[in-house]
Amino acid sequence: MATLRIALRNAHRIINTSTVAGRTTTVFRPQYGWISRYYSTDSSNTQPLNIDLSNEESKRRLFNRLLYRSKQRGFLELDLVLGKWVEEHIHSMDENGIKALIHVLDLENPDLWKWLTGQEQPPKPVTVNPVFSAVQEKVLKNLDNHSSPETRATPGQPWVRGWDDIKKGRDSPITGNQ
Repeated sequence: MATLRIALRNAHRIINTSTVAGRTTTVFRPQYGWISRYYSTDSSNTQPLNIDLSNEESKRRLFNRLLYRSKQRGFLELDLVLGKWVEEHIHSMDENGIKALIHVLDLENPDLWKWLTGQEQPPKPVTVNPVFSAVQEKVLKNLDNHSSPETRATPGQPWVRGWDDIKKGRDSPITGNQ
């Protein structure tokens, strides 16, 4: 029943995608009533983010929600990287920083991971996001400090896991990543 409901919801979203005079506007990932500006090619169509930092209770709720979203993405590497970064920086963020964080959290996991690790070039709106830039700087610094270059994907090339991806035959490794 849940699968049918998800399929119907996705079909409804696809039907509601509008094409007007060469401009495509999609609303595939609204979360918490916000629509990310990265899913639309027309920036005038975005809804303003209403962030209430007026009292401690609303600030605490917002911080907890964003911290949860950053730690529970369902993509272990991003859960660790984003969760740690948000935990360290969220209390020092102003309203614009929180909006930038929300836009980063609205990005799709595989794309975000490829952009953060330098496997692919991110689009211009993502590149100018200060939160994305800070997280990417931290990830690339950690990659440079803790991994050898030959174990990482070269930009524009898919990542090879290392076990049975390249050689299949009598010369292939017996077990594991050898």
